[in-house]
Amino acid sequence: MFKNTLVKITLVCIFLVANMMIAQPSWAGKKYTADPDYIEITKTLESVLQDKQTQGYTPEIEQKISNLKFQKYILENSEDPVGICRNETDKTLLVYGQKPKKSTSTYDNELYLLPNGVETDDEWDCQGVYIPGQAATEGQEAIPAKAFKIVHGTRLVATSNPDTKEVEFNLPPAKVIQSGEANWLIPENLQAALDAGITTAKIDD
Repeated sequence: MFKNTLVKITLVCIFLVANMMIAQPSWAGKKYTADPDYIEITKTLESVLQDKQTQGYTPEIEQKISNLKFQKYILENSEDPVGICRNETDKTLLVYGQKPKKSTSTYDNELYLLPNGVETDDEWDCQGVYIPGQAATEGQEAIPAKAFKIVHGTRLVATSNPDTKEVEFNLPPAKVIQSGEANWLIPENLQAALDAGITTAKIDD
């Protein structure tokens, strides 16, 4: 399914932060303020802004600030308290979503298949996309598998670059997670993920 595991993240929409629209938060009476992602993003943003004051301007710090502001904006202004993922890559993706009620998994979520040309149901919370790792070659070190995390209210669209065939996204991630950095299942490679036994995500009809 994945011929290339390097992910090129398109940050086109991040520039919305610079011209952020004035809008009233619409997520059911400001419930977003109690969302764990919102709390974490707010604290991280405060910390990075403090870093900017003490360290001065750097492209890395500025990019972090823009990304965090954009994630915060999504949470504050989205009408949907769930994430929605759409697959336009011409191949099947693995996405993270809420666990079934009877699940015995100890992880915070589970992996699901998302076929090409469809998107997850608007009542089912898509939480991110699995990015397989890549084994080491003579000219390149091994690349660990990752999870591309999104926040509630995100409408993520995955596409394939026509030249490189790498997976690209229309929005930046809330966080890129490697194994051990969060309580998410991040198998070392794609086959290991498939061997775990994966069902199809709830699809929007």
